[in-house]
Amino acid sequence: MTGGAGRIRRLSEGTINRIAAGEVVERPASAVKELVENALDAGARHIEIAIGGGGRDLIRVSDDGIGMNAEELALAVERHATSKLPLDEAGLEDLHDIATLGFRGEALPSIGAVARLSILSRPRDTESAFRISVEGGNAGAAVPAAGRQGTQIEVRDLFYATPARLKFMKSERAETLAVSDVVKRLAMAHPEVGFTLESGGRNLLRLEPELPGEAGRLTRLGAIMGRDFEENALAIDALREGIALTGFAGLPTYNRGTAQLQFLFVNGRPVRDKLIVGAVRGAYADFLARDRHPAVALFVDLDPRDVDVNVHPAKAEVRFRDAGLVRGLIVGALKRALAEAGHRASTTVAGAALGAVRPEMTALAGASAYAPRWPAAGLARQPGLAEEAGGWQGAFADLGGHAARVERAPETTENAPALPLGVARGQLHETYVIAQTADGIVIVDQHAAHERLVYERMKKAMAATGVARQLLLIPEVVDLDEAEAERLVARIPELAELGFVIEGFGAGAVVVREVPAIFGKLDVGGLVRDLADDLSELDEALSLKERLEEVCGTIACHGSVRAGRRLTAEEMNALLREMETTPHSGQCNHGRPTYVELKLSDIERLFGRR
Repeated sequence: MTGGAGRIRRLSEGTINRIAAGEVVERPASAVKELVENALDAGARHIEIAIGGGGRDLIRVSDDGIGMNAEELALAVERHATSKLPLDEAGLEDLHDIATLGFRGEALPSIGAVARLSILSRPRDTESAFRISVEGGNAGAAVPAAGRQGTQIEVRDLFYATPARLKFMKSERAETLAVSDVVKRLAMAHPEVGFTLESGGRNLLRLEPELPGEAGRLTRLGAIMGRDFEENALAIDALREGIALTGFAGLPTYNRGTAQLQFLFVNGRPVRDKLIVGAVRGAYADFLARDRHPAVALFVDLDPRDVDVNVHPAKAEVRFRDAGLVRGLIVGALKRALAEAGHRASTTVAGAALGAVRPEMTALAGASAYAPRWPAAGLARQPGLAEEAGGWQGAFADLGGHAARVERAPETTENAPALPLGVARGQLHETYVIAQTADGIVIVDQHAAHERLVYERMKKAMAATGVARQLLLIPEVVDLDEAEAERLVARIPELAELGFVIEGFGAGAVVVREVPAIFGKLDVGGLVRDLADDLSELDEALSLKERLEEVCGTIACHGSVRAGRRLTAEEMNALLREMETTPHSGQCNHGRPTYVELKLSDIERLFGRR
């Protein structure tokens, strides 16, 4: 038998190793990931990483783990040699019970095949250290050396043995950022371990070990994701059928323009998975515009036998035995945490408001780099106002005129401490309610707030009675490809709960018989194709849910208190009290705040008193 390029032959050992290296060591960040994971598996409590030239010239990873003796060093640089796979009853490696980060036994020999690799290690409770070197796949003998407890691995001239790979490397800055991202993700998953990262002698990251428990994890997340996340995060803690979900999720008003602050960890392993994208989008769909993204860090812990971590050579992806269960757990836990947050809005709202009125105050107010960039409700900045009229003075210059109306509320100031949103003291421009709290003021956008309240009432009613359906006079047949049709047919019960009744109609087609009555006129074919796309990409029928929410939001908008309507003191206070008891009332359907709270300290800074 012959192949297209000649006779079939066995590959040389060096070629095999370089091919394996190409799968495992894609770029310097891949090598750093493998080495740091080895350090974590070795029980390290402090890990030091140093790189040069973006990792191409130098990668050095030092740890205080259990270390290796001379015999173990020699085995460590051989292919498919590992200490991380348990043996089953028959004495064979159990690939279904993987409790470590690395297990393939390919990282060190793969790196040694394409670089100059040196390993210095000293086991715990011993006086002797040993060093072994590998260059271009050729390993030397382990020799005695001086070294501290733990292991230090040094990689120089990465890909020197495969020059073609160097052509595909990005700039030094890009590779350095990739290494930093890898280290940060591993540090988030292991807050009990201290990390340092240096590049060219410059310190990029220094994280001390944190105490065990929720507080330590949040502190570590805040150090990496930003202290504002730490202040605006909701704790997540859920358990279902042996799968535990913990972590933190940001308030809807604390959002970003990209999904870069969304992290998923499975059994301590950072993974990139479309599961979290769909689940998080589904949980927050009610609160954020499509182009805004929340910040979350979620940790899934389950039996290793229920997750396949062997999907990708670099272990960047996993496959769950029951992906639907995991996804449902994530969506349910996020929605419950958001509901329990009540009317709470992010602390960055006040900073954004202060920055809008007087930009130079942004830094003083502690405004986040991640703060929303819309004008804060009730404090929209007019062109030239801050510069020409001193900001606040211009905004409130006509307090005594027709634009502002102050009525004394029935409640007294003494009641304010017990009321989170305070006591109504007046109405500005017949649009914004001003309330006094125990230690500051609250400015409420009356239309946005009431719109959210009406919308929440509608959702509650729909949940209680179901979505009313309308029978199509002539059922509509929609042609799709066979795979899309099968995905839709598999979700018939879920779609029916949303008021959308379909049936299979042969290979590659479905027939639509009923649609939600609330829609009115509808492009049935277009919606079906959007649903098929959603199921293909995110495993959820988001198009239908979003359209239902959009229609409900429109109805709520028209049925709510409009801007420009004068409210009595009783009406203003009733609005505040209902906001305090209604979930999600701190933001409108697009993630914008419905109110801004300014503490006395914020106001004092505006007037130079602090």
